[in-house]
Amino acid sequence: MLRSTGLQHTQSVMNVLRMFERPQPRPARFAEGRVGYAVGDIHGRADLLLLMMERLEARLDIDTRPAGPPIVVFLGDYVDRGPDSRQVIDLLLSDRPAGFERHYLRGNHEQIMQGFMDDPMSARAWVLQGGAETMMAYGVTPPAPMSATPEEWQAVAAALREAVPPEHVAFLNGLKRYVELGECAFVHAGVDASRPLDQQSDEDLYWVRERFLASKRQFSHRVIHGHTPTDKPYADARRVGVDTGAYASGTLTAARLEGEEVSFVSVTSRPTFRTG
Repeated sequence: MLRSTGLQHTQSVMNVLRMFERPQPRPARFAEGRVGYAVGDIHGRADLLLLMMERLEARLDIDTRPAGPPIVVFLGDYVDRGPDSRQVIDLLLSDRPAGFERHYLRGNHEQIMQGFMDDPMSARAWVLQGGAETMMAYGVTPPAPMSATPEEWQAVAAALREAVPPEHVAFLNGLKRYVELGECAFVHAGVDASRPLDQQSDEDLYWVRERFLASKRQFSHRVIHGHTPTDKPYADARRVGVDTGAYASGTLTAARLEGEEVSFVSVTSRPTFRTG
């Protein structure tokens, strides 16, 4: 009798505790009836971008739905670090992957590149953050970062403005801050969960790292992002991270979204699909 009473007490305590448990949020859904891809940071790796475009184009028929063709969102950081930033933008302007609805986000590296062309003295750190490789891709010799005079910085910025084709400038100017598709928000870096999506700062959308990654606060959308490189892509109910450090690792990754499901496709010298 005492044992039975003890069991009843334990069960009662568990029932009370369950009353205070937070219900698990329903997984966010991508745009109804569509398939989507989010491509991580490319950073001047035109070879990997071409492989990714070919890989997605090969899936066009598989991923087309009655509601529309597949959607691809490029998450930003097309330039810097890798050797072929100019060619990367040429590829992004080439209407590929063919047959896809395409969206292009601004990353922090596009932001600082444009900042350098406008005001090189305030953004000269860009040269040490991969900007030197971008300058060389456009045929411009970078200055010596520690010893260049203000006049030399101005001259290099002017040379870069002259070297970047007008269609590349228009592309950079037209990049989006974020894209909202279904219950998913596509951003470059992350968000401040205390603000609505349409009130996010550039600092959070383009630059945030630890504060966003460490937060447990639920946002209004599932956040799909790049910016923070990891060995493998990451997905949970709150966020999906797809930056696998392409310029250094030789692996460019995209997240595939359909309904509540997320999987990954990565391209290297021998691209392979993997589920996660």
